[in-house]
Amino acid sequence: MPPNSNAFDLVLAYPQWQGSGRHRNLARGAAAAAAVCARFAPLERVPVSAAEGDAHGVRRWNAILEQFRNAQNILARSGAKRVLTAGGDCAVDIAVIDYLHRIHPQLTVIWIDAHLDANTPETSPSGSFHGMPVAAVLGRAPAPMRSLMGAPLDPGRLRYFGIHVGDEGDWALRRELDLQTLDPTQLPNGPVHIHFDLDVLEPSEFPYLAYTDGDLRVDDAVALVRRIAEASDLVGLTLTEFSPADALEAEQGSGVIARLCEAALRR
Repeated sequence: MPPNSNAFDLVLAYPQWQGSGRHRNLARGAAAAAAVCARFAPLERVPVSAAEGDAHGVRRWNAILEQFRNAQNILARSGAKRVLTAGGDCAVDIAVIDYLHRIHPQLTVIWIDAHLDANTPETSPSGSFHGMPVAAVLGRAPAPMRSLMGAPLDPGRLRYFGIHVGDEGDWALRRELDLQTLDPTQLPNGPVHIHFDLDVLEPSEFPYLAYTDGDLRVDDAVALVRRIAEASDLVGLTLTEFSPADALEAEQGSGVIARLCEAALRR
């Protein structure tokens, strides 16, 4: 392949905070992540909804669904085949994975995260939607969202990496669907999307987080993204949960985000 043949077609800035249970600094992190990602492709922004109200067992559901619809519209209009997404909370990836799965039916999703994110509204103890995106892309989204989505991702095409924290409902869904962990020595070679929750990182190296459960070193994370990009047809990378407390932390954390984006372009 020629250099940068896997460059992204679109950067989707998706600053959703409503899915998080600790959202205080997510808007700052989303803006900083979008500024970095904008170096790599043309950028489109999902507007932040002012809608209020909980529904379907999800906190702030009305805003989340409105933003989901807007993200779907932006993606459909773009015609992009390769999408770099700057979140926002983890649930921003539902729209992106659904879109990429429609145009890449053999898509494999590698979910790099300290948390399983596999609750449903029925099992979630908090009602926070950022704990539900894996269940959603596997067909367990609330009905109004599910009706807007294409075919669910086959559970056999999702691979976890870095997970060790979950609620009872997370672990139950993993057992029910036999969700597997990525073997770094056997990387997929077809179309791949990487979900990268920054809270998978070791907090002593990357402390700009609302949740500090990760233990993956930054250098190892960058190397993993690079290896996946070299082994596969990388069609998506979503970066989520960047939560810097101030402008200095946003600047410091942005360097790691840039390294992850650059690793995704390696061949």
